[in-house]
Amino acid sequence: MGEKWTTANIPDQRGRVAVVTGANTGLGFETAKALAEHGASVVLAVRNVEKGEQAAARMSGEVTVQALDLTSLDSVRTAAAALRSRHDRIDLLINNAGVMYTPKQTTADGLEMQFGTNHLGHFALTGLLLDLMLPVPGSRVVTVSSTGHRIRAAIHFDDLQWERSYSRAAAYGQSKLANLMFTYELQRRLAAHGTTVAVAAHPGVSNTDLIRNTPAALRLPVTWLAPLITQTPAMGALPTLRAATDPGALGGQYYGPGGRNEVKGHPRLVTSSPESYEVAVQQRLWAVSEDLTGVKFPAVQSQQNSFPSGSAITM
Repeated sequence: MGEKWTTANIPDQRGRVAVVTGANTGLGFETAKALAEHGASVVLAVRNVEKGEQAAARMSGEVTVQALDLTSLDSVRTAAAALRSRHDRIDLLINNAGVMYTPKQTTADGLEMQFGTNHLGHFALTGLLLDLMLPVPGSRVVTVSSTGHRIRAAIHFDDLQWERSYSRAAAYGQSKLANLMFTYELQRRLAAHGTTVAVAAHPGVSNTDLIRNTPAALRLPVTWLAPLITQTPAMGALPTLRAATDPGALGGQYYGPGGRNEVKGHPRLVTSSPESYEVAVQQRLWAVSEDLTGVKFPAVQSQQNSFPSGSAITM
């Protein structure tokens, strides 16, 4: 692929409903803004409604705001119910929101913050909204991962909540690996339906608010180096937008920046870590996620250990 994919390549999105989590700032803002500019009816699903309204005022097109706190499963259920009351279909669910390198803390449900927010919150939201997507041809669930999924790449089933010890970086890596495993297992379960697909993306190294939790010793150097080693949120959002709108995208694919080491550049298909493709671990994670969230997905069952024809997995 030699072309440089940009927002100019986004097809007309009129008539489509897109829900974007964490859309009041950074990557989520740029993703939602581009979708709205191309005609989609966009819902900014955000923790802070006031900031969401301020973000919506900076966008053109049909944009609304929905309260959503991914650190609370009660909030996820309330948000899903509100979305269901206002929409009879969802074309795009963009699981974008996330936290990074947080100090050791837990969600309202007692779950480790990064795993609970980045993975379990989105797992629950997707499960609660999926039946609004299954009847819609071309609908997509896009989950944003990170190159950080390679950090100590493993799902630590023996201590998922990091109760025995805690590493900010490793906990973040686990949550981002979980995002990919969720995508791949979800695609396996969706394939038989032939309508909705699951796709993943990562933004490379983007200059966003996530830097606020960088360890203190690194924060100043990272801030100084940011213009050299990062790309803008608008560029960082392009892999997500391509995964969401490119007519050629297939379920089970993973998009990231096309530059060296996937740090910067225009989006292209990329490959995730070998660990992310381990089917048995994906399926175990799914079962654990159902138990921890209490959310069962509607009529999607994993019945095979490989991606069916019509899906893609890049290795």
